[in-house]
Amino acid sequence: MSEKAKIRLEYPINCSPKVLFNRLSTASGLAEWFANDVQVKSNLYTFIWEGAEQQAEKTTHKEDQFVRFNWVDDSDSYFEFKITKDELTGDVSLIVTDFSDEDETEETTGLWNSQISDLKHILGC
Repeated sequence: MSEKAKIRLEYPINCSPKVLFNRLSTASGLAEWFANDVQVKSNLYTFIWEGAEQQAEKTTHKEDQFVRFNWVDDSDSYFEFKITKDELTGDVSLIVTDFSDEDETEETTGLWNSQISDLKHILGC
């Protein structure tokens, strides 16, 4: 089994942290840009992409600041969304942390770039 590489990507997002957090932490918000469908039972999220399902548990979150999901089938892997706001300029950024096989980091980064582009389109920014 190959070693997992940690990926950290930062995207400027022209929107309020509250609106952004809703798209990152709720089933309806995630279904708009992250997966075709998202079902939630307690803290267990089922993400559905073109018939394939993957489950993650929402393990930690802080309102309007960050949310982390741990994959059920890979206990060493998670993805996290962190919202930062520059105190001086008020600029909002989204920091995405994810893991991928070392030989798939470029592909994973491209996938996140595409998904965040969809998110920005939905947010109108």
